[in-house]
Amino acid sequence: MEGAEWLEEVPEDTTVEKLKERCLKHCLPGSLEDPKTVTHHKLIHATSEKVLTDTKTVLEENIQDRDVLLLVKKRAPTLLPKMSDVVAEEKRKQEQKAPDKDAILKATANLPARSVDRSVTHHNMRDFQTELRKILVSLIEVAQKLLALNPDAVELFKKANAMLDEDEEDRVDEIALRQLTEMGFPESRAVKALRLNHMSVTQAMEWLIEHADDPSVDAPLPGSAPAEAPAEGAASSAEAAAGPSSEEGGEEAKDELTEIFKKIRRKREFRPDPRAVIALMEMGFDEKEVVDALRVNNNQQNAACEWLLGDRKPSPEDLDKGIDTNSPLFQAILENPVVQLGLTNPKTLLAFEDMLENPLNSTQWMNDPETGPVMLQISRIFQTLNRT
Repeated sequence: MEGAEWLEEVPEDTTVEKLKERCLKHCLPGSLEDPKTVTHHKLIHATSEKVLTDTKTVLEENIQDRDVLLLVKKRAPTLLPKMSDVVAEEKRKQEQKAPDKDAILKATANLPARSVDRSVTHHNMRDFQTELRKILVSLIEVAQKLLALNPDAVELFKKANAMLDEDEEDRVDEIALRQLTEMGFPESRAVKALRLNHMSVTQAMEWLIEHADDPSVDAPLPGSAPAEAPAEGAASSAEAAAGPSSEEGGEEAKDELTEIFKKIRRKREFRPDPRAVIALMEMGFDEKEVVDALRVNNNQQNAACEWLLGDRKPSPEDLDKGIDTNSPLFQAILENPVVQLGLTNPKTLLAFEDMLENPLNSTQWMNDPETGPVMLQISRIFQTLNRT
């Protein structure tokens, strides 16, 4: 902004261009010697923020006495690129462009043909998932023994246990719930609808309308566990002060740590996908076998259905079996320095427990800066030994 002018006694038939010249003469003496100065500036009505048109009059622009106008220099127009620069840029893009199908075929024409058996690849991936579960079961036992030796283990796991109390999956979006209840839906139904529809208000509302006359609309979600009473001794966990002797204190800490491990495992219990449970139960399977199928197949509905219709292997009991601790694979994992360090971190144990019962959370732990390196080493060791 280069100036402002209070307008007084300006004839109504004065054009905006003439008015601009008057402002320039007042604000920038001598600037009118360059004829381009007028076209390089514009007048803006301060109140309405409207850019005034040069060819219109004061009357047409509805400019009143004592209105404030802003004299602003226009931005210099962007210079068009030179043709040589445009050509050079296009050439650079072409050089960096990925090869098309014909170019790839031409470049690989003399390479020997190889056929990849996708079923074998899929089978190997499934073998890794099955073996990983066994590895986790055995590593959890090792981690618990190592962490029990840590004098600060009880306090560390108390904090971890408190963190699990804030599990987001058990909470309901309060804003979404309020929106549904304000529409007139009962709160219990609204909670159920939101959990079934991943907290989407729109989908939850559609579900509520669709199931308004369903006699089972108020039934609890399949697979939802009733609230458990506090574990025995949990109330006294806060009284972990040192006893009369270090030996007794050590025993108390060990017992308390065992209780915390139990509570953590209960909170990390497998949670079946409610939609998948309902869909499979509608096919005639009972709830227990449906939950077992989803647990074996990582909450994948189609795979669970195939398991129910097939030989039902592996069985749910097989999931709790660990790997042979004397096997070369497990020994190689335990000898890895990154894994050894990770096993002394309570967060690693929590990650193992979580992946054991909720395998779909593996990606979250793989990306974690503390647990990710441990999982990466386990995967690398498995792949290396399976190639030999």
